[in-house]
Amino acid sequence: MNIIACVKRVPTTDAEVRFKADASGLETDSLPYMISFYDEIALEQAVLTKEALGGEVTALSLGPASGSKEIRECLAKGADKAVILTDDEWMSSDCHATAKRLAAAIGELDAQLVFMGRVATDRDNAAVGPMCATYLGWACVSGVIEMECGEDKGTAKVETENGIETVEFSLPAVITCNKGLNTPRYAGLKGIMAAKKKPLEEQAPAEADGQAVLSTVIAPPARPEGRIVGTGAEAIPALIDALRNEAQVL
Repeated sequence: MNIIACVKRVPTTDAEVRFKADASGLETDSLPYMISFYDEIALEQAVLTKEALGGEVTALSLGPASGSKEIRECLAKGADKAVILTDDEWMSSDCHATAKRLAAAIGELDAQLVFMGRVATDRDNAAVGPMCATYLGWACVSGVIEMECGEDKGTAKVETENGIETVEFSLPAVITCNKGLNTPRYAGLKGIMAAKKKPLEEQAPAEADGQAVLSTVIAPPARPEGRIVGTGAEAIPALIDALRNEAQVL
């Protein structure tokens, strides 16, 4: 089975973000990067599926060529090969353009099963997976917390507001992965050494126009300093008055 794990290079969660002087975006050159947390779950599930059913796993990413370090980590964790759709402006690409480019590459790679993170930890949109499946005309199951898969169909459990739902799906399919589906493995020394010999290809992404343009980035206003309205039960009326008339949350 030909399996793809779509992974995104994102700034680390503790990165100190700086804006460009013209407020047109973020300064990205000095940022530390990592693979998005949910995409690590997607990669692990792709490798587990390969180990159960056979085949190979391709790690697919849209981003700069300098992201090869993070993509090599995917190879060290069990992916057989990797493809980077090189785009130095990947951070300004909207969901529409990203999904179209990934769908075009997935079609060329002749995959039967694609795993993605439920959401990217930088944008938090949760849109690329379902949009990609729509462009491919494939089944899509979002936010999977448990699954079993065979050669032509599978079952998955999804956590919803009403409880756990179990769904059946046919292949080809796009699966977006949620917390609890698995525990991503660490890259051991053997995997790290093997990753150096695995193929990592750079390709130009397909043309895709975005539907949203980033025009200006500004920092949120600073929060006002907190204040103590009193102590004990006597402070309750003053607290309620502040919540109602100042914070306007009551």
